Amino acid sequence: MMEILKSNSFESQGLCFITPRKAFPLLIDGVILVDLRPDFEGDGKRPDVPDLMLIPYTEINDCIEQIPRDEAVILADAVGIHSKEVLKLLTEKGFTNVVSLAGGFVDWERDGFPICQDISERWSGGCMCQLRQRERKKKTP
Repeated sequence: MMEILKSNSFESQGLCFITPRKAFPLLIDGVILVDLRPDFEGDGKRPDVPDLMLIPYTEINDCIEQIPRDEAVILADAVGIHSKEVLKLLTEKGFTNVVSLAGGFVDWERDGFPICQDISERWSGGCMCQLRQRERKKKTP
């Protein structure tokens, strides 16, 4: 699977990237997608793929051991800025089968790839300091 990932990616500044168009069939076939967005950035939207891990980029140092070293992994965030930084970090830590989703989930959604949305996780607010969930999740006793 690693060779398939590398053969479908392109290199820029010493790092490997993959477009949503090339990533989608690989994700359907079992490549792991790591969504690096914090909850408020996703607005309840997640890519609809079989093997999805949710690890906010702000928590990557504490969660690095959750990312499998022996499987192909695609990192993604909203537009590709944080996934590039996480890719650099993982490469420095010895990961060899990881690439970043070029254009992030903005390009993923724009290109029409599947998204699922949990409306109970949507956020609203005029600015970052006012963000809050639109609907409160019901806590079970």
